Amino acid sequence: MAPTVDSWNHEAEAVNAVFKALNDPSRRLLLDRLRDRDGQTLGELCAHLPSMTRYGVMNHLRVLADADLVTTVAAGRSKHHYLNPVPIRLIHDRWIVNYTEPLVSGLASLGATVTVHHQHKEQTMPVPSHRYQTYVRCTPNEAWTAITEGDSTVRYFYGTRVESTWVPGEPLRYLAPDGSVVADGEVIAADAPHRLEMTFHPRWDPALEREGPAHMAWIVDESDGLTRITVEYYDLAADSRQASNFMEGIPLIVAGLKTLLETGQPLASAAP
Repeated sequence: MAPTVDSWNHEAEAVNAVFKALNDPSRRLLLDRLRDRDGQTLGELCAHLPSMTRYGVMNHLRVLADADLVTTVAAGRSKHHYLNPVPIRLIHDRWIVNYTEPLVSGLASLGATVTVHHQHKEQTMPVPSHRYQTYVRCTPNEAWTAITEGDSTVRYFYGTRVESTWVPGEPLRYLAPDGSVVADGEVIAADAPHRLEMTFHPRWDPALEREGPAHMAWIVDESDGLTRITVEYYDLAADSRQASNFMEGIPLIVAGLKTLLETGQPLASAAP
């Protein structure tokens, strides 16, 4: 898909918003604190900036949200804030990889995390422990296909091919090129093309494997003419090896997915 003037303008505005958001030490501190512990409330974040008013912290969070660096989930009267590093990952892959790291890695990259489909979030989803989000120029059905079909996942999900019937209660597997199981799990719920909830058990690292399966969901919906893709993890301990591993890997996967859907090609860093 060739880029249009509108798409270039949209990308430029998104990049400008990210640089604006990062050009302030208080906002960078808020992102650091969310990286330390995701899902904090406004009151908890205010405690990290004791000399600033609550209104001032809210303004900083608004700027971060406008740049998609922070997403939120309401739970009762509380609002939980989540670090969304996907926009930074996309800038990294657009500029740093192309200009300074041409031979870095063949690992996959994918593009983003979607906000939860509202009615399902309120009915069935717990407050997430981690959340990633991106906006893609594609249809929800195209996003769903890229998430659930092995011919697509092999191009952005670290070279792994997903296999499943996607029927609740049925198994799923992510397979390496040699056929070995990289990760497996079970389908909890599937509502195409809006939500796919599953367990995900890493098998590539014995330490990760010992921690057991993670509970996660892919959520796809539409927002302002774009498709929003969100990845959420639930009950993932902040000090766990999985939390650290997923916080590094999922933004890369989500960024790669976005690039694949919008251009038909994997990220340069994902090429073999």
